Amino acid sequence: MLYTVMKRVVAPTARLVYRPRVEGLENVPADGPVILAPNHLSFIDSVVIPMVVPRRVSFLAKAEYFEGKGVKGALSRYFFGSLGHVPVRRGVGRAARASLDTAKDILDHGGAFAIYPEGTRSLDGRLHRGRTGVARMALESGAPVVPVGIIGTDQVQPVDRRLPRVRPITVRFGEPLRFDRYAGMQESLPVLRSITDEIVYRILELSEQEYVDSYQSSNAAA
Repeated sequence: MLYTVMKRVVAPTARLVYRPRVEGLENVPADGPVILAPNHLSFIDSVVIPMVVPRRVSFLAKAEYFEGKGVKGALSRYFFGSLGHVPVRRGVGRAARASLDTAKDILDHGGAFAIYPEGTRSLDGRLHRGRTGVARMALESGAPVVPVGIIGTDQVQPVDRRLPRVRPITVRFGEPLRFDRYAGMQESLPVLRSITDEIVYRILELSEQEYVDSYQSSNAAA
């Protein structure tokens, strides 16, 4: 219900206000499994992507969004759950594995799933080294990966700002990447690293950010 309201009411209104510039949307398949791999500059990235993509898109989200107490916690669970977000607990292997399994189930049923290769939001505006979850997801599902470059959302809602403001936004979708040549090699760390680096490089071309070969701290707010 909430997702339908977001797509039919909130999204069109937001597009009128922010007038995002969208490039390469034709690279997102109209149906069938697909992994969207965007850079991550702001909390609202998880709103901007569904706003401009015609089909339903699910995301990984911090487990904390689903664990709050009282009315606020219940509203948070309802909001993120209704949008199709999947909770993931950082730094806990089994929980992260379970989240990836849920994502794979969505892809196996022909859905679209978005995952930030950096793992969390960039606090300095630069593109950070990718984590290999996106590569493992691609190999286990066989789904194509569409790299996405988001520009300007860090100005719409910076880290220290609670409410968004009107600033230009650009979203660029790159050509789908396929990794069939690595089928069955999802346990190979060198293969996972190679795939991840290729995806991140494509994102870098689209986002035009400065790249830094280190992970963004997992303590960053996502």
